[in-house]
Amino acid sequence: MKTLLLRALRVFLRLFYQDKWLSGKWFTKYRAGYLWALKSLPRKLFTGQPWPSSKYNIIQNHKRLHIDPSSLNCLMGRGCYFQNPNADIHIGKDVYIANNVGLITENHDPADLDVKLPGSDIVISDRCWIGMNCVILPGVTLGEGTVVGAGAVVTKSFQAGHCVIAGNPARLLKTLMPKEEEQA
Repeated sequence: MKTLLLRALRVFLRLFYQDKWLSGKWFTKYRAGYLWALKSLPRKLFTGQPWPSSKYNIIQNHKRLHIDPSSLNCLMGRGCYFQNPNADIHIGKDVYIANNVGLITENHDPADLDVKLPGSDIVISDRCWIGMNCVILPGVTLGEGTVVGAGAVVTKSFQAGHCVIAGNPARLLKTLMPKEEEQA
């Protein structure tokens, strides 16, 4: 009965979402994706964004937010701010973003607050974890496996990845060994 219900729900959701947004671990392993997709339908119909997302987040430009389906959980928290009117935000595979995180791709000119500086892309690579209340500023790239401690303000890139960063401004606290090397 449960399998039949999930199949029917999947058929219904295909009327609104592409298959790629209805696949992966959030639909097969955890099944939370079905609830997310249903709750997101009014928002999807109103904004036209292609994927499920929580009404408690702000996504300025869904066309410039590129996210892997395995990271849909990043759009389900509360209070996240994806500020990307003129630059892209890229979120890789199996990323976790906690509540109240700001990803900001452009700022005001400090000399003239009425002027906005040009936007610069943000890249969050695979298997990153961004702690609660963090701010990621324009042009930052976080390499694979980067962990960002709660409350950090990330002003520069940590492209090598496999590290723990924290603070304001964020600095390297610890280098992590990639999983492949641990098993060798």
